[in-house]
Amino acid sequence: MLKKSNKNIGAPAYWCIVNGSDVALIDGELPLGNQVELGLGSVNGRKIGTYQNRAVLWLDEAEVELSPEFEERFEMVSLRELLDFSKELFLLISRAIQFGHMSQTMRFCPQCGGRNHLNHNQLAMQCGDCRTLHYPRIFPCIIVAVRKGDSILLAQHPRHKGNMYTVIAGFLEVGETLEQCVAREVLEETGITVTNVRYHGSQPWAFPSSMMMGFLADYDSGEVKPDYSELSDAAWFKVDELPEVAPKGTIARELIETTVELASKEN
Repeated sequence: MLKKSNKNIGAPAYWCIVNGSDVALIDGELPLGNQVELGLGSVNGRKIGTYQNRAVLWLDEAEVELSPEFEERFEMVSLRELLDFSKELFLLISRAIQFGHMSQTMRFCPQCGGRNHLNHNQLAMQCGDCRTLHYPRIFPCIIVAVRKGDSILLAQHPRHKGNMYTVIAGFLEVGETLEQCVAREVLEETGITVTNVRYHGSQPWAFPSSMMMGFLADYDSGEVKPDYSELSDAAWFKVDELPEVAPKGTIARELIETTVELASKEN
């Protein structure tokens, strides 16, 4: 449990109380208030940013002992369900979830095997024996929208619910540039080669701790041959005849909409 303190009691703040990829909400909103009002006693949250001129504090759910009266007010909700939150707030909640993942998965030092503890000043795990600091692990991924004239390459994954299609994505390998990763992932998963690979933007993706780096690319050659060990389907879709696609708030949707806009301007 967190040590007790009177620090910041009475100062309203936004609270990110996380467990895995879930965060606590009250009536569909991030809890706003002081510890007493929210039933958190005198626990200290760790400041991870500000939102609307209020501090945003992170706590792991395991560190909170709510009374039954207050527990009924809190609902744990997946980060995936918060894509309609403002981008600024969504990213702050993502940060809290990634810190929570760090605190739960980095309990022992990979250098000496000693017990790690949270360093509150650095927001990192620190070994109690060799004193090495271990910061949150971030896994770099690419995600790319491939266009051929007025068509976009979309794929369906077994893990996706319903009939949703999205763009190609994958993890960066050691010794590989981002552009090489784009070309490799598209070729491996669909049999298509690409050209004119260019950077578009990025999005932290806390499932559990990825950084999605988005690209646009143009078709070069090949016929679509889905890798069914990775995909359920892959195909070209006319930009004015799209299937169900990734939800708004995701970089996948942003890449799809950008590709549709580019194709519409040229045709």
